[in-house]
Amino acid sequence: MSAIKVGVLGGGGILEAHIRGYRAYADAINVTAVADVVEETARRRAVELDAAAYADFREMINEADLDAVDICLPHHLHAEAIVAAAQAGKHILCEKPLCLTVLQADEVQQAVSASGVTLMCAHNQLYLPAVAKAKQLLDDGVLGTVYEVRTTDSFYNDFDPQNMGWRASTATSGGGELMDTGYHPTYLMLHFAGGSPVEATALLSRHRLRFMEGEDSAQVLVRFDNGVVGQLVTSWAYDAPPGTERFSVVGERGSLRSDGRSLTLTLRGSSSQTYDFEDVDTYAYEIGQFADCLRSGTRPLHTEKEGIDVLCLILAAYEGARSRTIAPVFRRSDI
Repeated sequence: MSAIKVGVLGGGGILEAHIRGYRAYADAINVTAVADVVEETARRRAVELDAAAYADFREMINEADLDAVDICLPHHLHAEAIVAAAQAGKHILCEKPLCLTVLQADEVQQAVSASGVTLMCAHNQLYLPAVAKAKQLLDDGVLGTVYEVRTTDSFYNDFDPQNMGWRASTATSGGGELMDTGYHPTYLMLHFAGGSPVEATALLSRHRLRFMEGEDSAQVLVRFDNGVVGQLVTSWAYDAPPGTERFSVVGERGSLRSDGRSLTLTLRGSSSQTYDFEDVDTYAYEIGQFADCLRSGTRPLHTEKEGIDVLCLILAAYEGARSRTIAPVFRRSDI
């Protein structure tokens, strides 16, 4: 089978991580075209990847010989790019967030369903070995009924007004830190909870990055339709305290806890068991998984369905913070 031909939309910083994957899995998947509104960036990336350069991603989608696209654009352009790619019959790998509004989510869902293409959300932390092992243990019923999931993703971000760019504006970012880095602990929570989110609320703060329009920190509470309760902490203002878990899961028979590199299983009445893992390049592995899904026809771990669930959960958390209520998770299908 010949290598999958991919067109990259956006030549910014996140593409560096994706390039490592294309190089690691060059026999299966290659970048053959790059589009960026900054023509110099498009030319530079095209030379780096031995690909064709485009200044307009719509032109690239419609004219280049492609099997798939990899969307690495600013947040506010994701929905338009997904719809254009789906209508052109191209498979899609999309960086988070999937899109920014419930209406956009509906447009994305309809376009992908009508075209029959595969959309994979670029939720790279799903490929941490500790996450994969925890999910396996949960699916095997080791903890019995799950009660609670906690996730954390906090770090000291050195953004300033000169280097933050489009992320400083809610119009282009879709919110603040919760819609950006906070997307990671949100999709991990969804992955472990095993249900659909039904209500959420949040406390939002601008502790340190006061020049940005949105929050730099968020604490979120979520209830899922299977009774699981989720708690999430995420921030660009500060590093998490030493010993803070990346994720933990509590169930009727015990708990799982991980710092992202190891995983500890503790069952009631038994000693703990710890699994240690080697570091992996989750972004590179994600590219390999995208290629495998397209070549084998298997479903990605997270498609547009999970991407929409994550988006709608975050939007409900924002509404809960705005109205000081516990807000329902709203989807177009609820109309």
